[in-house]
Amino acid sequence: MKVGICTGGGDCPGLNSIIRAVVRHAAQFENVELWGIKDSFNGLMSEPYGVRKLDCETVSGILMKGGTILGTTNAGNPFSLKNPGGGDPEDKSQKVIKAYQELNLDGVIVIGGDGTQGIAYELAKLGMNIVGVPKTIDNDLASTDQTVGFDTAVEVAAEAIARLQTTAESHERAMVLEVMGRNAGHIALHSGIASGAHVILLPEIPFSYEAIIQKLDERKQRGKHHSVIVVAEGAYPKGGEESFKVSSGRKNLGGVGHMVAEELFQRTNIETRVTVLGHIQRGGVPSHVDRALGTAYGVKAMDLVMEKKFGTIIALKGGRLTEIDYQDVAGKFRPVPADDLYLQAAKGVGICLGQ
Repeated sequence: MKVGICTGGGDCPGLNSIIRAVVRHAAQFENVELWGIKDSFNGLMSEPYGVRKLDCETVSGILMKGGTILGTTNAGNPFSLKNPGGGDPEDKSQKVIKAYQELNLDGVIVIGGDGTQGIAYELAKLGMNIVGVPKTIDNDLASTDQTVGFDTAVEVAAEAIARLQTTAESHERAMVLEVMGRNAGHIALHSGIASGAHVILLPEIPFSYEAIIQKLDERKQRGKHHSVIVVAEGAYPKGGEESFKVSSGRKNLGGVGHMVAEELFQRTNIETRVTVLGHIQRGGVPSHVDRALGTAYGVKAMDLVMEKKFGTIIALKGGRLTEIDYQDVAGKFRPVPADDLYLQAAKGVGICLGQ
């Protein structure tokens, strides 16, 4: 059996633990070859093909290494690939299928978030045997309780909040921290609770400045002249829209932290400062949770390949790993639900959610 493995979308901590687990587990079976595909599906669209053989020696020492040894991209959709010379995007999906066939692959393990898994689902419908592994710091992939990369991102954000608490108190300022998460507030919610944020603004709950100011006033009345506000990058005010910034010709979510800080200053004259964590949340050594979870996902992925349970993606449900059909995940999104236990906990301890 000849199996490919690739990582797609934005990088996140724990990817290498998945790759390592797949390779080491595959070594226990006879006549199984693992081939790494470079830069998501791009390795199957290049000439020559961007692939390399993986073995236990190749993955030695990568468990605690951030990023991915296979490389990744969030601009490699073979169904709509940007044309470097300009013009309309090209559909190179058949080139991917041709490469898959010419390399004599029996299946591909695709590690990625909702965008990558959506592409994988379309490729599966064209005949590729695929097993999906969920990863994203945003933790917004449908049907799974936790994705690889989320825990580390929360850990990084929580440490940043804890550090901002002391400087906010020293200067009697309002400190605004903008975190990643796209249109889901999992990172903001978990890190904010973990480090005692006073206000947490989520994409799922359009916020009002009046509610935030009321919280700051309540703290002043208690003799607390500093506050820490955590803002998810996809958060937006009632009646308003999401904030975007353009970088390298791409439009991405971001900038809401500065918007909130400036509006609060204009309305209250409270001195504010803004920190945008950005890609710091993606880098560095994965947490022990992401290393362990990644290992479990990798072993399960190889088991599903050996059992020929293709067209499935692994899901963590109630502490157990299972597999679900791609059609139940593709194109779906997991925001923070209204009955989320952490959301209720935030309300219970008096954190302002902008309501």
